[in-house]
Amino acid sequence: MTELSQVNAPIYEALRRFRRMRVVPFDVPGHKRGRGNMELTEFLGEDCMNVDVNSMKPLDNLCHPVSVIKDAEMLAAQAFGAANAFFMVGGTTSAVQSMIMYACKEGDKIIMPRNVHRSAINALILTGAVPVYVNPDVNKQLGIALGMSVSQVEQAIRENPDAKAIMVNNPTYYGICSDLRRITELAHAHGMLVLVDEAHGTHFYFGDNFPVTAMAAGADIASVSMHKSGGSLTQSSFLLMGEKVNADYMRQVINLTQTTSASYLLLSSLDISRKRLALSGKEIFAKTVEMAEYARSEINDIGGYYAYSRELINGDSIYDFDVSKLSVFTLPVGLAGIEVYDLLRDEYDIQIEFGDIGNILAYISVGDRKRDIERLISAMSEIKRRFGRTGADMLSHEYISPVVTEAPRKAFYAEKVSVPLDESAGKVCTEFVMCYPPGIPILAPGELITPEIIEYIKYAKEKGCQMTGTEDINIERLNVLK
Repeated sequence: MTELSQVNAPIYEALRRFRRMRVVPFDVPGHKRGRGNMELTEFLGEDCMNVDVNSMKPLDNLCHPVSVIKDAEMLAAQAFGAANAFFMVGGTTSAVQSMIMYACKEGDKIIMPRNVHRSAINALILTGAVPVYVNPDVNKQLGIALGMSVSQVEQAIRENPDAKAIMVNNPTYYGICSDLRRITELAHAHGMLVLVDEAHGTHFYFGDNFPVTAMAAGADIASVSMHKSGGSLTQSSFLLMGEKVNADYMRQVINLTQTTSASYLLLSSLDISRKRLALSGKEIFAKTVEMAEYARSEINDIGGYYAYSRELINGDSIYDFDVSKLSVFTLPVGLAGIEVYDLLRDEYDIQIEFGDIGNILAYISVGDRKRDIERLISAMSEIKRRFGRTGADMLSHEYISPVVTEAPRKAFYAEKVSVPLDESAGKVCTEFVMCYPPGIPILAPGELITPEIIEYIKYAKEKGCQMTGTEDINIERLNVLK
């Protein structure tokens, strides 16, 4: 057998061989290479439909890989500096949940920042694990949650020496990184696993001068959204593991929830994107950073807006910053982030990643062009001129530290009643309330509803945030403990 290297893409190559075989399909999917659904074929193209196929011997099986998928996973592990890597077709949500399910069983404690993605709290509901939340520091000017400080982690370990794992965001949605190496050393010294949500950190592994990666810091497991900055198709991600993680058991954990009908469109996109980044990642992300830095400089020159960067670094709760992130504070121009988000889309046909109460995030990648960046800068300048106002009546905070009274699983499955939002203060929530994106809960099951949180929810609704997580689609009522 020919030795594989990063120039290979085993799944992609197998699909090309398979397409040449002209096999007659009497298996699923039922569209039979697109012939059974011509409208869909016209929309997506014959090439796409021809490789939307089922697992079979020439193409391997994601649940139990022995050939081309196994080879592709080996190449991914090498590219990311991991001992093992698994292809995930349920998004980084499934990767985050798998690593928590690996580390924790019912009743086990896990130390984590409260500004985690909802997928992590969902995993607590699935496993019955008990969160020990580290409420991160907040930048009061920007109103955003920061990373975990080392002293906060040390305190959490002292108070919970029986915790099984520590979870870290690397980076946060806004680009902020904790001191991952030091936190990993602390955790390992106390026999705890380190789980890292690197949904927004794919590029750290391939570019120069980025914050440290989970694998380089010695973390045990990392979830990587290849579809965000890595170029693969939406919903495709990697789960990376260090030397001490039992990869065979991890696959069993993944297979509890992973589909048995994995999409070869997603698998091949991961394979091809890994090859591309392994061969050209430094150049790709150098260009990305150059565009982000240019946009940041020009937006700051407009006045009012604040596109922040490494000047925020304080050596602890902001240990490092991802300069490819174009995070912009908008309140000084008298507009909430979500208002700028909506104006960019509705008035200028520009779709950015998200807007929250005080900030926007424009995702910059190698797929952008200089003229796209110029269009964004010009639009933001016009928005300030046309729609800017004084900042009176603007909420200043983005993150509210929660009061946790019950474990998420217990609250989620408990007897509950529905009450009007205005009458819910002092009660314990049994569901999620969040703006999506970014998908960080304002409230999670088991948390106390306070007047401050009610004010925040009403303000976010008024400003047009896309609110999700509740049974009541209008978020006029909340489910609370009976």
